Amino acid sequence: MTERPLVWIPRPVHEDALARLRPHADVRPGYGPEGVPFDEVSDRVTAILLRTERVDGAMMRRAPHLRIVARHGVGLDTVDVDTARELGITVTTTPTANSRSVAEHAVALLLAVRRGIGIALRGEGDTRAAIRGRELSGTALGLIGFGRIAREVAAIAGRGFGMRVLAYDPMVPASVMTSAGAEPADLPTLLSRAEHLSLHVPLAEGTRNLIGLPELLALPEGAVVVNTSRGGVLDESALLDVVRRGHLAGAGLDVTAVEPLPSDHPLRDEPSIVITPHTGAQTAEALRRMATEAADHIIAHIA
Repeated sequence: MTERPLVWIPRPVHEDALARLRPHADVRPGYGPEGVPFDEVSDRVTAILLRTERVDGAMMRRAPHLRIVARHGVGLDTVDVDTARELGITVTTTPTANSRSVAEHAVALLLAVRRGIGIALRGEGDTRAAIRGRELSGTALGLIGFGRIAREVAAIAGRGFGMRVLAYDPMVPASVMTSAGAEPADLPTLLSRAEHLSLHVPLAEGTRNLIGLPELLALPEGAVVVNTSRGGVLDESALLDVVRRGHLAGAGLDVTAVEPLPSDHPLRDEPSIVITPHTGAQTAEALRRMATEAADHIIAHIA
């Protein structure tokens, strides 16, 4: 009798994903009271359904039967893709599953900063007198990167709040931006006009510290920056400097260069900077979609 494929899942995922996998494979969680460490299954594992843990090259080389690493999410920064390619291991993501959730979170951060919610939650002194919020209607939103999430943000901002939306992405045709309700712009033009800036690019060598001190100072005085992409895209030291100078009204960060962000990090000292712990995709709907789509990738690959 042929041995069933084995799927190892290092962190909890939606139960619907486990239910989909069980008819096709031996499912072994790496968490909970019955959790199995990777080294106990490495000689048998066929697939890994990966949420937030890292799968490095050393793990892959210890797993001679590993055929697929299915990411529960969009980024590949937790997978050694070079070693996977070398060993012929397929790596998949769920690029559409969390788009709406992250887009809504980006807008939520923008609202939180613009309406002084971070300051209000601190409750220091006369917070009511200290808060002078601004409406989003009629203002300009600049999007750097125009993939699925950014297009959702453009729709919410443009149709929902009556904002003017500008977009910069050298990989996306201008016609696509226009049809999605955004005005194509080069980076200097976008920065000079964006009263709100939202980042939507992956972290790569070409995007690391893409938004640094010169770019932040190029924004109009009183602008707000939101980052729900990856922490390294935004130079956080420069952000802190520009906020303290008073050039920016604040920022909303769901991602930081170091995660989790230490409790004594200077970014936490600024009430106009609202920080959430990488929870943009943490909705019940998105978590289920990501888990079940990752499970479907595994089933299709091992069938």
